[in-house]
Amino acid sequence: MTSQTGKADHHWDERFLNELFQDLTNLKDAKEIQSFFNDLCTPAELRSMADRWRVAQRLEEGDSYRTINEQTGVSTTTITRVARSMTYGSKGYQTLLDKKKGKT
Repeated sequence: MTSQTGKADHHWDERFLNELFQDLTNLKDAKEIQSFFNDLCTPAELRSMADRWRVAQRLEEGDSYRTINEQTGVSTTTITRVARSMTYGSKGYQTLLDKKKGKT
């Protein structure tokens, strides 16, 4: 979809993404969340998300990029992307890391 200026109109993306995020709050436990993501995502997408989450946890523990790469097989490009998100992103990784540690 394009606007009158010829640029892509991404307004619909935000609306549907916001709806998805809001609807996720209705899932009551890990089993429901897992069922939903198994239907929503491909196995490769799920593995990729799990890898990024594992990297975030390892970075939080202070592991080096090289150690994470060697021990997990996750590419240094992905590790760098996660680290950049943890530093400059929306603080989503940190929020969940803190919740997991019982900090919030």
